[in-house]
Order: sequence, then C-alpha cells, then structure tokens
Amino acid sequence: MDFSISIHVSLSGALFLLNTTFLLSEWGATVEPAWVCVFVAAAMHYSLLSCFTWMAIEALHLYLLLIKVVHTYFKHYLVKLSLAGWGIPGIIVAVSLGVKDFKQFYGLTQMSVADTNQTNAICWITDDSFFYSLNLVYFTLIFIFNTGILIAVASNICKMKQVFRSSSRPGAGAEGATQGDPMKFGESCRSSLIVMGLTCLMGITWGLAFLGSGYVNYTILYLFCILNSTQGLLSVLLLSVQMFFHLIPC
Repeated sequence: MDFSISIHVSLSGALFLLNTTFLLSEWGATVEPAWVCVFVAAAMHYSLLSCFTWMAIEALHLYLLLIKVVHTYFKHYLVKLSLAGWGIPGIIVAVSLGVKDFKQFYGLTQMSVADTNQTNAICWITDDSFFYSLNLVYFTLIFIFNTGILIAVASNICKMKQVFRSSSRPGAGAEGATQGDPMKFGESCRSSLIVMGLTCLMGITWGLAFLGSGYVNYTILYLFCILNSTQGLLSVLLLSVQMFFHLIPC
C-alpha cells in the first residue's frame, strides 16, 4: 500500500509540474533573457514525459498488484521506479538540450489559433518533426502498454466478481434471484466506475489527443480537457478503492 501511495503522489507531482510550467509558458515568452524561455520549455517537456512515464508505472504496478500477485518482490522496488519515472525523461531532455549547438529544440514558438489568423507566443518545442517523432512515439508505446494492462485488469475484475457471486449465494431460488438484480446492477456500476477510474489514471484518455487535430473536433477537445482534468480526483478515488480491498481479509 505504501508503494501505491508513493506512485500516486509521484504521478500527481508530475501533473502538478506540467500544469505549472504550462501556466508559465506564455510568461516565459515575454521575458527578455532567451534562456528563461528555453528553461520553461524544457521543464514543460520534462514534466510531460514524466507524466507519461508515471502513467506506465501505474499500469505496471497495477499488473503486479492484481494479476501477477505471487513472486513479485523486487529489491529497492520504489527506488527503481523513481529512477525510471524521473530519470528517463531527464535523460531525454538533457540530450535534447545538449545538442543545442547543432539544433535548438526548445524556445519561443508561435502557436496558431484555429479558424483565425491570430498567433500566440509560448515557450515550447520549436521543431515539429522532433515533437511528433519523440512525443507521439513515446506516448503511443505507453498507450498500447497501458491499454493491454487495462483490458487484462478489467477482465480480472469481472472474473473475481463472478467467482464471489457464485460462492456467496449457493442454491439461491427465484426470490433470491429477484432480490439479487439490484445487487448485480450495483456491482456492475461499481465495476464500471473502477474501470473508468483506471482508464483515466493510466492516461488512456490522453489518446483523445490523436483525434483532436483539425478545426472540427471541438467535442473531442472538450472531452480531452474534462476527462484529463479529473485525473487527479479519480486517482484519489482509486486509492480509496485499493485501501478498501487491502483491508478485506483473504
């Protein structure tokens, strides 16, 4: 349980860092020393990659917690996860900054506003090919990994529900079946909420960004913002569910 809490806190910290640097991206574009804008852009890129990495770690930990429940002890488990969650994005950003004499990847960027001729200056990645080749490939691999684990975990939850239902109500008659319909509906709702929480927690909803390009997908963009804005809340709810299952004796 301590590991789960630490992983949730790390993901929340990465999300907080991402939102903070995003709020500073316009301010950094107005500051005169050019290195300030470069620093803000690099920090925002680092926090974005950290979010993706910690989402993958959430999925990996959930797999070890619910599916591979035996022989899962790892020495210095949390230290290794922290090195991966914060270290891998740091290496990528450090290498990108290290080749600034060859190519400057971070700095002032003009963002176009949809359906208008207006532009907005922010501190972000200046090279589109670098942005798409790195960020999208990195997220795509994590998206596929997390989606596979989500499907496995959802199937495992359904199997556990079926086993619990069949073992707890042996020989139920027609009256018991009638009374059990509201219970089945309630269990289905709880299972759906758990799966929805896992979907947001592991960043599956970030896949809506693939469908949000262009000028007509405002519905998808609004869904992207709403679902990902509730990621922190659903993280707390999932943590409560994990603590509930942790307190139930086997």
